[in-house]
Amino acid sequence: MNTTEKARNLRKNMTKQERIVWQFLRNRSVNGHKFRRQYPIGNYIVDFICNEKKLIIEIDGGQHNDDKHIRYDQERTKYLETKGYKVIRFWNSDIENNIEGVYQEILKYLD
Repeated sequence: MNTTEKARNLRKNMTKQERIVWQFLRNRSVNGHKFRRQYPIGNYIVDFICNEKKLIIEIDGGQHNDDKHIRYDQERTKYLETKGYKVIRFWNSDIENNIEGVYQEILKYLD
C-alpha cells in the first residue's frame, strides 16, 4: 500500500479523538484556516496540517509512550521541521478531558 492509499485508509478509520479534533478544524472553522487530515509528507502521514501556517497537529495515544515510538516520533518531527513545519502534539487524554485547552493551544500557533 502506498502512502496515498494508506492516508486514504486512515481518513476512513480515524480514532475517536481525531474525529473530535477534526470537527473543529474542518471547513475553515478556526479563523478561516484550511486544515487537511491524514496528509502525506514524504514517507510520513500527519494527522492534521495547515499548509498556510506550516502547522502540523498530531494526536497521540498511549502507544506513543514507549521507547520505540518516542524515538520514531522524534525522528519524524525532526524530518518535518527540516521541511519548515511546526509540530504540536496532544495526548488522547488531552482531547477527552481538555478540548477547550487544546483548541486554545492551536489558536496560539495560528496567530
